[in-house]
Amino acid sequence: MPSKSGFLIIAAVAVATLLGLVYLAVTYEAPQGTTTVVLSNPVQSEPEQQAVNTPESRPAATSPLPQIRIQPPSQTAAPAAEPVVEDLPVEVVVEEPATPEVSTAATPAIQLPSLNSSDNFVFTELRGLQNGAAVVRLLAEDQIIRKFVVFVENISRGEFPQTGLPYKPIGVEMPVRNVDDNLFVMEATAHERFDQVVDTFVSLDADAAMALYRLLSPLFQQAYAEIGFRDSNFDSTLRTAINNVLRTSDIEGPYQLVKPSVMYLYADASIENLQEVHKQLIRLGPENTEKLKGKLRDFLERM
Repeated sequence: MPSKSGFLIIAAVAVATLLGLVYLAVTYEAPQGTTTVVLSNPVQSEPEQQAVNTPESRPAATSPLPQIRIQPPSQTAAPAAEPVVEDLPVEVVVEEPATPEVSTAATPAIQLPSLNSSDNFVFTELRGLQNGAAVVRLLAEDQIIRKFVVFVENISRGEFPQTGLPYKPIGVEMPVRNVDDNLFVMEATAHERFDQVVDTFVSLDADAAMALYRLLSPLFQQAYAEIGFRDSNFDSTLRTAINNVLRTSDIEGPYQLVKPSVMYLYADASIENLQEVHKQLIRLGPENTEKLKGKLRDFLERM
């Protein structure tokens, strides 16, 4: 049987416990609202989730203890994707192509002289061509534009003028041998008189010569109008003249001649009745004629 002192100790503990319960009951204030305890998921990295009430966590209405709501574990969230770090755009500097400087000064047009005073200008321009100085030495010394126009106009009609030529006379007599007192034969060396003239002419650069012709074209046209062809184009006449030369055919020698007056004529009537330009080419000889035709074809292709 317990002693008296043991009962006293038990009684004291009971009294203390009762007094503690009375104190809690007197001092306890009901909480304003609901206290929520969130159990975070060990792998959950997002902020607190909204609490979800469950029947198991709801205390009895008469309980003096605070209501505790337990959030059920949420589904495992997928790990956040690693952020993609894109390279910063690289600035590409595009260099503008260099713009060539364009001179605002217009190329001055060549001022042609008047037709009456054009000789020096023509000769100066000719000397600027390859072998042009040699050509100038063969030409007439004055009115070169007018004489050339008249010469071309005659050739376009098949004629060959005896005076007013744009080049100087050769100054060498045609070598002939006598058959009898009235009949002569042209020597084969007669063609050599024209070798220098033809070789000098064909040595001209066709492109440069045609460029000079284009430059002088207004003067040629003016001179052409002076002799009565105001409504005609000199270019067309020059083409006709060149084609007349190109159409001539070769005639084999020897060539018999007669001299009823100061000039020799062909004894063969079929030759004498040819156009004057054709007969002049016979005097040049077949080799010189072929050289001349080749150069004229070059000019014609550039017109």
